[in-house]
Amino acid sequence: MEEDQNKSRHYCPECEPNADPSREILRAHWCVFHAPSDKGTDDGLVTAKTHLNGSAEAGGKDNARWCALLHRGERS
Repeated sequence: MEEDQNKSRHYCPECEPNADPSREILRAHWCVFHAPSDKGTDDGLVTAKTHLNGSAEAGGKDNARWCALLHRGERS
């Protein structure tokens, strides 16, 4: 079994405001009570409009042309 090489520890900046990163490796990990909100004031202003066209593959239209050329006359 391999030994865990991670020498850092999680800490909540609100619970431990005096934690000293010069003395130990700290990894910010907010506790349940102090976690920042993921619902910002600008979230409601953002809209996303998409129009999907063609294949999900890069170059999907070219692929469709090659497929039509190579498989012409074939029936399933």
